[in-house]
Amino acid sequence: MSSSGEERGVVVAEPEPPRGNRSRFAFACAILASMTSIILGYDIGVMSGAAIFIKDDLKLSDIQLEILMGILNIYSLIGSGAAGRTSDWIGRRYTIVLAGSFFFCGALLMGFATNYPFIMVGRFIAGIGVGYAMMIAPVYTAEVAPASSRGFLSSFPEIFINIGILLGYVSNYFFSKLPEHLGWRFMLGVGAVPSVFLAIGVLAMPESPRWLVLQGRIGDAFKVLDKTSNTKEEAISRLNDTKRAAGIPDDMTDDVIVVPNNKTAGKGVWKDLLVRPTPSVRHILIACLGIHFAQQASGIDAVVLYSPTIFSKAGLRSKNDQLLATVAVGVVKTLFIVVGTCVVDRFGRRALLLTSMGGMFISLTALGTSLTVIGRNPGQTIKWAIGLSVSTVMSFVATFSIGAGPVTWVYCSEIFPVRLRAQGASLGVMLNRLMSGIIGMTFLSLAKGLTIGGAFLLFAGVAAAAWVFFFTFLPETRGVALEEMESLFGNYSANKKNNVMSTGKEVVDEQ
Repeated sequence: MSSSGEERGVVVAEPEPPRGNRSRFAFACAILASMTSIILGYDIGVMSGAAIFIKDDLKLSDIQLEILMGILNIYSLIGSGAAGRTSDWIGRRYTIVLAGSFFFCGALLMGFATNYPFIMVGRFIAGIGVGYAMMIAPVYTAEVAPASSRGFLSSFPEIFINIGILLGYVSNYFFSKLPEHLGWRFMLGVGAVPSVFLAIGVLAMPESPRWLVLQGRIGDAFKVLDKTSNTKEEAISRLNDTKRAAGIPDDMTDDVIVVPNNKTAGKGVWKDLLVRPTPSVRHILIACLGIHFAQQASGIDAVVLYSPTIFSKAGLRSKNDQLLATVAVGVVKTLFIVVGTCVVDRFGRRALLLTSMGGMFISLTALGTSLTVIGRNPGQTIKWAIGLSVSTVMSFVATFSIGAGPVTWVYCSEIFPVRLRAQGASLGVMLNRLMSGIIGMTFLSLAKGLTIGGAFLLFAGVAAAAWVFFFTFLPETRGVALEEMESLFGNYSANKKNNVMSTGKEVVDEQ
């Protein structure tokens, strides 16, 4: 038994002064892990403008265009479903590399596409990368970050998604100046470039300490925890908690051990999640699936993917004006996601979710009403309705970005027990991508059937129901150690939620 192993037993070491560079190292790890999200966001954002030119160049019908826009998210179900098992098998870090490889190949194929089937193949490959990236980036970050800054760092993937979306919008605007048959190909093909930098950056990242513990590599796990914790005492405490959560006895302190009843390949996880879950795990699963469903079913992808169409219906006629307004949407969305990220550890997950969904409900109701007024008065310029439509699109993405956008990924990456985390989070991502795909592939048809104003009023109804769900089912998790999360769930009463919120505050205060 090594001396370092003895030091990492259940005996707590003497406290030492905080080491600020440790939190900076965790910050750097979160940045690198979240770079996959730039590529994902770029793919989402760039398609909103590229679709205008693809439809004209390839002579696509509205149905073909809907499928092209939304199918990426359906394809991503493959990556999301495989990501949990893959990340348990090869580790979180190399799963990020795998996601980047899929992005690279998909972007190149779309950029060189000559017809509709060709571009659909590129969307298929890129979609698998989307599924991998959306699951693994927040999980990795949550497992590396100390509890005191976990919400802030786990929000990084959502920040980078929005940066990517904004870059996609800007790319649309500039490449739209090229000839039609070249412009959209450059828009899509440029997405391959960041994948190369991602692969290089990952080499500087450590592996997730919790994955290392599950592999029996206790010494390596402690090295990572020592670099990402504020004090050595905190690192030892995190290691001990992780070992207990993984079912490793406290007296097993060697640097490399054989994990008892090793289930690192995911064996038995699906039974524990879906067949015979404990009351706590059942509550966690409902919370995760519910928050992912609400995030997408409230219509965010309808706005992100179809902003030019929405602004056209609102009265902006030229493509240039539509694309400029869409860039403004990207700017607002990115600015407010930064605000949400900076306050998630201060105000908590629950407060931000309730505030966000309430704001989304008000914005969607106003947007649906103004678009309905415009639609019922064809040929007339109703300035107040046009102004209200444009401003409520902005307020919708702003309120989404301060809560429902980042907190969904933070919350679902931190609430599952360590052995169930990767595959539990992947279930949430699969539902998220399924709903995103359904919205993307049906919005134009929905707008024709209900009118575009009616479609947004439907989304407003979903937002209202989501607010009630969040208030009823979601406990506060701010500042709670990952290994203690399960104790917060299993009781659905409002009184339990109030107790949980105070518990979270106490943990933060102790740290």
